Amino acid sequence: MVSLMSLVSYLHESLQVEAFRDYAPNGLQVEGRAEVRRLASGVTASRAVVEAAIAAGADALLVHHGYFWQGEDARIVGMKKRRVGLLLAHDVSLLAYHLPLDAHAQFGNNVQLAQRLGIAVSGRFGPDPALVMHGELPQPLSPDGLARLLAERLGRAPLHIRVGDAAIRSVGWCTGAAQKYLEAAAAQGLDAYISGEVSESTVHAARELGIHYFAAGHHATERYGVQALGAHLAEKFSLEHFFVEEDNPV
Repeated sequence: MVSLMSLVSYLHESLQVEAFRDYAPNGLQVEGRAEVRRLASGVTASRAVVEAAIAAGADALLVHHGYFWQGEDARIVGMKKRRVGLLLAHDVSLLAYHLPLDAHAQFGNNVQLAQRLGIAVSGRFGPDPALVMHGELPQPLSPDGLARLLAERLGRAPLHIRVGDAAIRSVGWCTGAAQKYLEAAAAQGLDAYISGEVSESTVHAARELGIHYFAAGHHATERYGVQALGAHLAEKFSLEHFFVEEDNPV
């Protein structure tokens, strides 16, 4: 068991929240009961995930995608009212960490994806603080072989923009909606780039830049950071932890 505020303080420091200019507030978004014994985690604080956390007796819900995004309607009405209302009615806290959880060197989505795919991390590139990683596969794979590896490890067949048949060894990746870093990956001389989502323009860029692109799913690529962080918190603070999986094809 841990006090809510001690948990928030630990996460704030561990994830270096102050280092990021993000699109939503990182940390405690909805305050619930003062003590946390049972922690739920999920990718997104959707109504289904909130309801599952409540049904299982969670004191707090830890997610990657929370609420109050930059540019959205700030009013607590409609869908947001129903979600927030459930949390408040059941005294369940919501803790959300976006970019800090993508970038973390141990629990981050990008590191966790690399571990799942067996990629050795060589370094980072992109904006500061650098989110995008690059490294090498343990052995070269054909383009179809890398697509099969992604499907096997993530449980979702990727969309592959193919640029040839040569074996792939060097790979860049960034989970979620990170297709905008494709050009930077090509500038690194990488054979392939993996992210979650794809845009119409990504197809043309991959072909013209000569780099394989794999859209492996926003949800599918971002399942693992919050699970790793939740497991760490459970061990450190003697909490019960469980992950709520909600099917999402995107």
